[in-house]
Amino acid sequence: MTHATLRTALAICVLALAAACGGGEAPAPEPPAAQQAAAPPAAAAGSASIRGVATYQNGDPDAAIAMDADPVCTSLHTEPVLTEKVVTDAEGRLANVFVYVKQGAPSGQAPPGESHLLDQLGCQYKPHVSGMMVGQNLVIRNSDATLHNVHALPKVNAEFNRGQPFEGMTLDHKFDKPEVMIRFKCDVHPWMSSYMGVLDHPFFAVSGADGSFAIEGLPAGEYVIEAWHEELGTQTQTLTVGDGESAQADFAFAPAA
Repeated sequence: MTHATLRTALAICVLALAAACGGGEAPAPEPPAAQQAAAPPAAAAGSASIRGVATYQNGDPDAAIAMDADPVCTSLHTEPVLTEKVVTDAEGRLANVFVYVKQGAPSGQAPPGESHLLDQLGCQYKPHVSGMMVGQNLVIRNSDATLHNVHALPKVNAEFNRGQPFEGMTLDHKFDKPEVMIRFKCDVHPWMSSYMGVLDHPFFAVSGADGSFAIEGLPAGEYVIEAWHEELGTQTQTLTVGDGESAQADFAFAPAA
């Protein structure tokens, strides 16, 4: 056997031994179960609900907005646009009331995976009143072909002020603390405003055009419910609801004395 042939045979043996021993770095072992990251607590599942209707009698009618300062805004509407500050139907049922569990809500609720949308459409914020959870993604979108400036004015969370000069622009944001309520305004169009409740649980609702609201999926228990309105203040009720039951919580707002 020549020296070259011998060297080749030795090299083949070394490679074979390395392959037999596994070669390279061994994969890291799975950590013991006790060391693995704990799964988030499961959301409390319940069959109780709280329903009601918000009303407002003898109130002043909603006022029209003058959008003449921005011709683009004016061109987007053929009918008068109202402020949405006090929205009632013919029977005095009140929309845009934020109703939520103020005390007694179960803990351990993870924020939903879907984003909450605050749109700027027709030179108004849509929705005018809404709610989301701490840690949930908020998408703020400009759907108008004009400049908007998103100015959030929280008292507990961090304030931010961002311009959106082009149609279709979006920005993302997350709030890290509960806060009721956070006001949004547009520094370009002073009539634009929106209010958002940020909670560490999902037990909230906003009254619709017929004044009705529903908070579902609650465990049986005693709760303090608060109803908030931007012009008419807040009201609270304490109630108890059992499994499979629906408790009624109506809120009748009145003009300030």
